[in-house]
Amino acid sequence: MRTHQGGLWVRLRELMAERDLVPAETTLVYLFPDGPSCETGVLLSDSGRVYDFELTYDLEQAGADRWAHISSWRDITDRWQTAAFRREIRDAFIWRPPLCVTMLATTEAATTQPPD
Repeated sequence: MRTHQGGLWVRLRELMAERDLVPAETTLVYLFPDGPSCETGVLLSDSGRVYDFELTYDLEQAGADRWAHISSWRDITDRWQTAAFRREIRDAFIWRPPLCVTMLATTEAATTQPPD
């Protein structure tokens, strides 16, 4: 998703940017067809927000994915534990790329560690 040049992935990155999400820092938990004109997915942002969304376009028409739009966008951060794919969402929290650590955070961690 982060670098693929296929139409759907390019369009998904554009739609994410419109919502202030950085693709390189966002995890696509899942995306799958949900009928002839919709794909359902979940994104995990770098800040730990969980978003459920639907992309709408004609899945059967070549090139239509470049014109996909988000027909539904919900922040489910406070209720993802009850979602159908809660196990996949939980795993995304575990396997997502680590956040950038600053020198200050490293120094603070070193000074708060008990001596060996």
